[in-house]
Amino acid sequence: MKIENKNTFNSVLKVFFGILIVIITASCRGGDDPSPPEETPQEVAQALLEANWTIANGGSIMLDGGDVSSRYDGFSLDIENGTFTTTNAGSLFPATGTWTWVGTTDNQVTTGNGKSITITELTSTRIVFNFLKTDQNVAAGVPGNYVVTLTH
Repeated sequence: MKIENKNTFNSVLKVFFGILIVIITASCRGGDDPSPPEETPQEVAQALLEANWTIANGGSIMLDGGDVSSRYDGFSLDIENGTFTTTNAGSLFPATGTWTWVGTTDNQVTTGNGKSITITELTSTRIVFNFLKTDQNVAAGVPGNYVVTLTH
């Protein structure tokens, strides 16, 4: 009788250690997740933003609700990581410049010359942004509320 209880105890012990090994092994495999980390909204916006945008094909530049696109015929804006280049921007934007995100937002940027821009729409083919020009920096364009729509 003693031998049977010892065999039963050893069998239970083997099962217990087997289950323990399975649990430990399963918990250690958590780092093998092959899925890439999710992009932040700002990273998604950055990928969409970096392109050559143009006023052609449905774009416009509005000043206080009035269309002033004809003042910027052939306007384009080439955006890269932290820099931009413009063509036919008149005095609205410099020919080249820098920009940065405002904090962790995905719709607020500031240019190197201090222009605060709010992106109101951003898709793979269209961007709409706005900014306010004041009398203090009138040399960079007519003062007022600008809404710029560009495509690519």
